[in-house]
Amino acid sequence: MATRIQVSGLDIHYDRFLAVQDVSMDIEPRQVTALIGPSGCGKSTLLRSLNRMHELVPGARVSGKVVLDGQDLYGPDVDPVRVRRHVGMVFQRPNPFPTMSVYDNVAAGLRLNHRRMPRSEMDGRVERSLRAANLWTEVRDRLHRPGSGLSGGQQQRLCIARAIAVEPDVLLMDEPCSALDPISTQAIEDLILDLKSSYTIVIVTHNMQQAQRVSDTTGFFNLRAAGEPGVLVEMADTTTLFTRPAKQATEDYVSGRFG
Repeated sequence: MATRIQVSGLDIHYDRFLAVQDVSMDIEPRQVTALIGPSGCGKSTLLRSLNRMHELVPGARVSGKVVLDGQDLYGPDVDPVRVRRHVGMVFQRPNPFPTMSVYDNVAAGLRLNHRRMPRSEMDGRVERSLRAANLWTEVRDRLHRPGSGLSGGQQQRLCIARAIAVEPDVLLMDEPCSALDPISTQAIEDLILDLKSSYTIVIVTHNMQQAQRVSDTTGFFNLRAAGEPGVLVEMADTTTLFTRPAKQATEDYVSGRFG
């Protein structure tokens, strides 16, 4: 199976501050890769670097490579907007567009990328995306009501539907369940397991039980020391990392000795 994403020697800076240092990892296609570690160790920064979202922060820059199916995403001729079209993102807190209906939330990216899509095709893509997000049966009678009127868990699934509507290759999720109740969390976890048959998924989570439930591979991030950059300590298949970690720092973290 070909590697979907290859990260090599990646350093991420914010102005003079080195936030993440020398990360190298392979992210396999149609699997869930979880990134765990204490707060402030660079997990979300690394995640945002995979679709160049971190560049929206003034002074942010990277060195090293992020290669998606053979193309360096930081190549001189690569358009970051196009990168984000192929590598979608779901954020920590549900963020449906507040003035838009359920339908228009899902259709927003489609309209941006396919300005002349016929209405019948748009309707079909919106429905398929909502079905893929396991939300269709709950919203099919309220498609033209505000998306902000949905529950928190429904809003997060709406954001997932919006992200997958443009048919990305990769789906990034930054703590997608941290603001949700246990029932909504289970719904999102079930959805992640469904979606991995079609997408390469990378998820940041502080919930180690969640990482064990949903991921195939887990990477453990930590700080070298207080005030030092975040580093990837260890990456392995999830069962191995949680039961037979190679590094003492990983064992200390997954066993609850710190963090």
